[in-house]
Amino acid sequence: MSKTEPSLIRLARESGGDRSPEPLNLAERVRSLRKSRGWTLEQAANQAGLARSTLSKIENGQMSPTWEALKKLATGLEISVPQLFTPPKEGQVTGRRTVTRMGEGEAHVTTTYEHELLAGALTTKRMLPYRARIRARSFSDFDDWVRHDGEEFLLVLTGAIRLYTEFYEAIEMRRGDSAYYDASMGHNVVSVSDEDATILWVTSLP
Repeated sequence: MSKTEPSLIRLARESGGDRSPEPLNLAERVRSLRKSRGWTLEQAANQAGLARSTLSKIENGQMSPTWEALKKLATGLEISVPQLFTPPKEGQVTGRRTVTRMGEGEAHVTTTYEHELLAGALTTKRMLPYRARIRARSFSDFDDWVRHDGEEFLLVLTGAIRLYTEFYEAIEMRRGDSAYYDASMGHNVVSVSDEDATILWVTSLP
């Protein structure tokens, strides 16, 4: 993530046509969410704090759940209540998969970072994952803050870094430490170890 970072994001972004959502069948939605987790009716009911018979009636469209039941369902399924009413998009299950072996990612080198773009074979991604070697040693190595759309997650793989963010004090992080932040907020990373630190970065794509 240097001044050229937005170009990395553009490499992975492709626009697609919007589709109108299908009318939601809550019973089918709840059943689908339960089965996707591999839970039986009893397991899901226990997880949500509902009676098994109540969950069965909801899944079979025999009763409309109360607001309290909806909140329990969402909590048990580890999602938000609005997500209960968000049907999967047509063609959402694509079965896509790609593997990037060590050193096989697409390289993008800047004066401050060496990026290895991962999962490059997939288009229309919602996330941009890449491994980065941190060459910068001082905030002054950057002309300005890096800012771009989306949110960002980083995990320190080797060495130690200092994460600078526009609205917070700089923080040192070592192997295994991670951070999640708003990428439109100015941010920069420098290595504070003798060797170049390496991190995994994952950026959400608008």
